[in-house]
Amino acid sequence: MASSQSTSRGRKRGSRSTSNTKSTTNTTSTKSTGPYDCAFQQNLIDHGIYPEEYEYPDGRAPPLPANWDDINQRLIQPRRSLSPSQFSDGAFRKFKRADAHAFKEKQVTTSVIPIIEGDIRDGRCVAGGIPFTNLDPLTDGTITPGNPDLFYGARPEQLNRGIRSELSSRIVPSTQKDLPIAPNFLLAAKGPDGTSAVAGRQACYDGALGARGTQSLQSYGQPEPVYDKNAYTITSTYYAGTLKLFTSHLSQPTGHGGRPEYYMNQLRSFSVTDTPETFRQGASAYRNARDWAKEKRDGFIEAANGIVPDTHIESQSLGSSGYGHASISTAGPILVESDTSADELALDNEQMYTSFSKRPRREL
Repeated sequence: MASSQSTSRGRKRGSRSTSNTKSTTNTTSTKSTGPYDCAFQQNLIDHGIYPEEYEYPDGRAPPLPANWDDINQRLIQPRRSLSPSQFSDGAFRKFKRADAHAFKEKQVTTSVIPIIEGDIRDGRCVAGGIPFTNLDPLTDGTITPGNPDLFYGARPEQLNRGIRSELSSRIVPSTQKDLPIAPNFLLAAKGPDGTSAVAGRQACYDGALGARGTQSLQSYGQPEPVYDKNAYTITSTYYAGTLKLFTSHLSQPTGHGGRPEYYMNQLRSFSVTDTPETFRQGASAYRNARDWAKEKRDGFIEAANGIVPDTHIESQSLGSSGYGHASISTAGPILVESDTSADELALDNEQMYTSFSKRPRREL
């Protein structure tokens, strides 16, 4: 009897062990690769998503976007809010201290990046820390979803509901449906313990997802997908006082059943902790790129809405929403305050942003 019970107990223990082994094996086989893993970049390359300064095996370099010069001209436009009279040397020293005291990535995104960002117009058009789990993967599904630290897109109600549903897997990043859609300005930031390489890998994939979504909007209602060789998506990285801006664009597939290729090209790089002037240049480029991306995004949305008969847009127009105190949808609480510079409006005549920070906003 004792022998029989022992055998029975041993059989049960063996069964549990087999089950655990199987479970462990399955978990290991489905583990996703993230940007902290060097295999992440090779996965991107294997699927035609090329990082900055990639070189083909035959020595060719990926092309620059056709609108490269136009984008660069936009970046260098001055902004009154960043003139010495508006952004003083004392404000620069405060920024530099904020960067020096940001020991973690979260501190960078909540105390450093908001100073570069300046005022934003609508808190509902920016979010961050939200994995892009609703978007179809651009590779084989073995890498983690895109997950920018900040991304700018359109309010969902700006785009016709039917189009939103039809293009959902390409332009609606999250199953939380009130978050921004069609993001085409994205940021990857790292703290002192992070690396520039990780930020670059993250921005490469995030930018490709943004470029695909923008191209889907641009092609909506057209007889053939549009491949005009232009870039309409901007990504940026911030690490150790260096701000970099990149374009992301895609090419037409070659051959029947081919896949588009996605290219990342660096626009500019700024050591924004160097001098007040380099900060002003970098922050101006960043804000100008953000404004430019919004103009392109809104233009494609307006064109898509115009194709659908009797389109009902919940907001009166792309730019007619009322603005006040709002909260940005992020993984952590970030507040938005209305504090727009009249001088900024006088110069740009197009954007009025609300600044945000997790901590109470300080006068710069």
